[in-house]
Amino acid sequence: MRFLLYNIRYATGPRMHNYVRSTHRNLERISAFLRDMEPDLVGLIEVDHGSYRSGGKNQAQLLAESLGHYHSHSIKYGQESLWRRVPVVKTQGNAFLTRDRIRNETFHFFKHGMKRLVIELELEHVVVYLVHLSLGGRTRHQQLSALYDLVKRTSRPCLVAGDFNMLWGEREIDLFLAATGLQNANVQGLPTYPSKNPHRHLDFVLHSKGIVVRDFQVPQVAFSDHLPVMVDFDVKVEEDQRKEPRPPHCSCLERLNRLFANAI
Repeated sequence: MRFLLYNIRYATGPRMHNYVRSTHRNLERISAFLRDMEPDLVGLIEVDHGSYRSGGKNQAQLLAESLGHYHSHSIKYGQESLWRRVPVVKTQGNAFLTRDRIRNETFHFFKHGMKRLVIELELEHVVVYLVHLSLGGRTRHQQLSALYDLVKRTSRPCLVAGDFNMLWGEREIDLFLAATGLQNANVQGLPTYPSKNPHRHLDFVLHSKGIVVRDFQVPQVAFSDHLPVMVDFDVKVEEDQRKEPRPPHCSCLERLNRLFANAI
């Protein structure tokens, strides 16, 4: 199974001054990139669900239609939050796109922080949690504690993925990994931020022991301020339930360079 995690920054591109501009052209570039990667599952952070930037259209739905995928999405602020009343901000959230039919979805909300959404997605053999953690260190640790409680409830193989905003470095997540028994798919600690000159590892894909990582890549494309993360993995299931494994993925630098050139 191929999982792609991508903080797309509402398709506004890598530069801050483009944050309030129309996103149509860059969303097309992101869509072409996703189709090129042929993912089974996509976790999208910072998705515009219908502000003027996206022409009133839900970016998660547009990308899902482009891929022929199902989608699941929600606004990332608490259900009673004042942020849900602020123009533009009230349409900001996270989303999943998935090739296989979604068996169940649950939207959890942390008790602390501005960004509170946790999407729990249940597929045939795996449960996936998608998060965008707080920039504040104390609040981020409170959210990790709540995330630990969620993860420990499931006995099924699981992934925990998202923009963790680990601004204090790799050691910040060590206690969470030790407590949950999860493993970091990015064993080399490849940086994902900022996309133009990456030197921070902010975007994580963590997995339980029932999951075997076959391939891990950080494609070098600058359609956002974050780089995407690609993970090919197997879930340990009975042989008669196992699908044919994916062939090793070629990063196809020529095609990625062409996409990047079109973005400049």
